[in-house]
Amino acid sequence: MSSASEVRASPSPRAADARRPIAIVDIGSNSVRLVIYESQYRNAATWQNEKSICAIGRDMVTTGRLHAEGCAAALEALARFRMIADGLKVDLREAVATAAARDASNGAEFIARAERAWGSPIRILAGEDEARTAAEGVVAGIPEASGLVADLGGGSLDMVTVKGGRTGDAWTLPFGPLRLMDQAKGDPDKARDIVDKGLKNISGLSSQALYAVGGIWRSLARVDMEEHHYPLHVLQHYTIPRGRALRLCKVLAGLSRESVRKIKVVSKRRAESLPYGAVVLERLLLAGEIKDVVISAYGLREGLFYARLWPEERAKDPLLEFARGANERLARVPQHAREMFEWTQPLFEGESLELRRIREASANFSDIGWRRHPDNRAAGTFNQVLTAPFSGADHRARALIATSIFHRYSGDEDFVRDLALAGLLDKDDERRAVRLGLAWRFAFSLSASAAGELGHYRLRLTPAKVVLEVPRKREAIASEPVQKRLGALAEAMDKRGEILVG
Repeated sequence: MSSASEVRASPSPRAADARRPIAIVDIGSNSVRLVIYESQYRNAATWQNEKSICAIGRDMVTTGRLHAEGCAAALEALARFRMIADGLKVDLREAVATAAARDASNGAEFIARAERAWGSPIRILAGEDEARTAAEGVVAGIPEASGLVADLGGGSLDMVTVKGGRTGDAWTLPFGPLRLMDQAKGDPDKARDIVDKGLKNISGLSSQALYAVGGIWRSLARVDMEEHHYPLHVLQHYTIPRGRALRLCKVLAGLSRESVRKIKVVSKRRAESLPYGAVVLERLLLAGEIKDVVISAYGLREGLFYARLWPEERAKDPLLEFARGANERLARVPQHAREMFEWTQPLFEGESLELRRIREASANFSDIGWRRHPDNRAAGTFNQVLTAPFSGADHRARALIATSIFHRYSGDEDFVRDLALAGLLDKDDERRAVRLGLAWRFAFSLSASAAGELGHYRLRLTPAKVVLEVPRKREAIASEPVQKRLGALAEAMDKRGEILVG
């Protein structure tokens, strides 16, 4: 088994260069995309992220060549991307091309023209490199990923096994929707036969989880979200159980382009290809013992970015890096989050490593809403955290963290109906979110977020009480607001609050 890092073509930057932004271009069979990252750190935000649907791989099975109109559109997009990168003064650039440019008879000719339009070299990825780079992107966003990564582009289906942050076997098959449409001549059953024959001789497809990458499958996930009135519209780590995924694939595979165009959550540009993407997913699910389909919004471009990070940066926790970054930018006194996290440790002895990282993330988000209007702090900061562009957390963890921040600002008030997260949190999760939020609320009442203040007091837990020890010379701090918030916290922990002065 080999690491995805072993197939990198780009060197990791020196730490001194990490602040430089980087522009990444991905020329696929269906779309041409640009992402500009503000830096080369684990939690880097994107300055620009856009795509152009060009379909350069259309009709390739029939003609063997890239589609002329699609190539013209792609060259226009690349010229625009160059102007954007020039305007933002981004001199570090990387561009890759995938299945269509790799396989077409006029692929080299197109790449030469594309390099002139983009103004920099373009690397044509081999099939296995494309697969492993996309898998590395999945690992960047879901470090604990274990199963099969499947990246469906317009021209190919790239699959890699992943476990423990490393990649295993890799396969590339010509099952992108643009090719399937051409091969099957509009017949879904023929498309199924083509995919089944290709998958028949591949071993290793049995997996508990399939990590689905690509715009087609993200569109499929949006349909599932809409159908089930899912309360959280975040695609990263959205999970569809096997049986539900199979039913959805069967329905979508049977729809005409006109019928798909009527689905509001599906881009009209995806209307023609979505049924074929559904066919590929259906056949994959049937070929392997796959329990869940996990949507990854991270793929090839994120893999290219992740590959450029130096090893220490790649090893960092993406959730905690994002939360710490938010704390540094938005909190009144960033140092206070770490002090509060450590000071409240006696309340949470025995927690698992996963719950500890959730608590740490929550602590770092606890003061990002202080500039909001008081009437909007609880709900506004809740939504800000709930839909923030971080990775490294499934939807349960995301909802738990956001709910804890709601209670940090609202106290023990119940959720307003519009904020309900039905089905994402169980009763234990809800209790933990309340306890976290009330712990932060109590700590802020003692310190007003000032650095070093919490160290004057000791917090401890007994079988029946939550006890705050206050030095005699600081007795004035233990007034009504502190007493009230200690009482609320203790009640949430099924105990009584007590303040000892001495």
